[in-house]
Amino acid sequence: MRSRTLAVLAASTGLALAVTACGANSSNSGSGGSSSSNSAGNGAKVGVILPETTTSARWEGFDHPLLEKKLKDQGFDPIIQNAQGDDQKVSQLADSMLSQGVKVLILASTTGDVGAAVEKKAAAAGVPVIDYDRLNAGGSADYYVSFDNVKVGTLQGQALADSLKGKQGAQVIEIEGAATDNNALLFYQGQQQVLKPLYDAGTLKLVKSQYTDKWDNQTGGTNFENFLTANGGKVDGVLAANDGLAGAVIAVLKKNGLNGKVPVTGQDATADGLKAILRGDQYMTVFKPIEQEADAAAKLATALLKNSKSDADKIATQKVTDPKTKREVSSLLLDPQSITKDKVKDVISAGAVAKADVCTGDVAPLCAAAGIN
Repeated sequence: MRSRTLAVLAASTGLALAVTACGANSSNSGSGGSSSSNSAGNGAKVGVILPETTTSARWEGFDHPLLEKKLKDQGFDPIIQNAQGDDQKVSQLADSMLSQGVKVLILASTTGDVGAAVEKKAAAAGVPVIDYDRLNAGGSADYYVSFDNVKVGTLQGQALADSLKGKQGAQVIEIEGAATDNNALLFYQGQQQVLKPLYDAGTLKLVKSQYTDKWDNQTGGTNFENFLTANGGKVDGVLAANDGLAGAVIAVLKKNGLNGKVPVTGQDATADGLKAILRGDQYMTVFKPIEQEADAAAKLATALLKNSKSDADKIATQKVTDPKTKREVSSLLLDPQSITKDKVKDVISAGAVAKADVCTGDVAPLCAAAGIN
C-alpha cells in the first residue's frame, strides 16, 4: 500500500493569500447565486463535492467558502455539498448534481474507489471532472489540483527528525491517515524518505505505524493510546498525519503527563493546531495555500466549460501517474510550508486563519510572545 506514483514534484509557488472568510463555516446546501454576465462562467452550474466535516476543519472552514467565492468570481453558479464521510452520499450528491445540469464537477471524494465510480457516471453524461485535493486512483478525471503531497510528508518527517536530533534511539509512533486516500499514501512516502534511513541506522526506533480508517480522530487516538500502553508508556515523538489526529494524540499525552514533552506533527494549519503549537503541545503543522487551490480549480472549470485544453494545460503544467491505471493526469501541485512556533504568525498574517480564532483565552499571551500583533 506504499505508493510511488508521483511523477513530478511541484514547482514552488507563492504563499500570499487574500482571504477574508476562511475561518467561518458555510452551509452544506447548494450555494447558488448571481453571476457576472461578463465572466466566462456565464451562470453555468458547477458541482462541488467535499468529503466530510469531522476529521478536519479545513473542508467547511476553508475550502467551501473559498471555492464558492472563486467560482462566483468566474461567473459560475456553484452547488457545493458535503458527503459527511458517507461513501453512498458521494454517489447520491453526484447523481443530483448531474441531474441539475452541472457543466463541470469538482470532486474531493471520501475514497478513491467511490470517486472513480462517480467519474464514470460523469463521463457518461459528458461532464468533465476535476479531482480536487485527492487523486481518485483508477478514475478518469480530466485534471487534478492539489499540493505536492510527497513534500507534505517530507516536511513532517524532517520536522520530527529535527525535534529529536541528538536523542539516539528515540522511539516514534506513526498515526497515519486513511489507506483509502491516495494522499495519505503520498504523505507516508514523503515521511519515509526522511525517517526510514534513521530507523535503519538506529538513530530513531519505530514503535508502531498505523493507518487510520476514514481519518477518524477517535480511532487514531485509541490506536495511539494502545500503542503507548503496549510500549510501557514510552514515546519520544509522534508522526500524526494532520491536526485532527494530532489533537487526539495530544489528548492521550495529557492523560499521561507527556504533553509538551513529546513532539507531535500535524497538517492543515487549523486554528486548533496553531493553538496547540503555541502552547507547546504540538511541534509543527503543514500550511497549504488553499486559496490558491480553490482559485486554480475555478479557473480550470472555466477552461473546461470553454472546451479549451490549451487554457487548462497552462494551469495544470505537471503530471501525476494514477497508481492503478498508470494514466498520466495533468495536474497542478502547489507548494506546502512547514509551520513551527516561530512561523505561526506567517499563517495569520497571510490571512489564512484569523488572529481572533487563535489568540484567545490562555493562548492570547502566547500570541504576543510569538510576535503575532
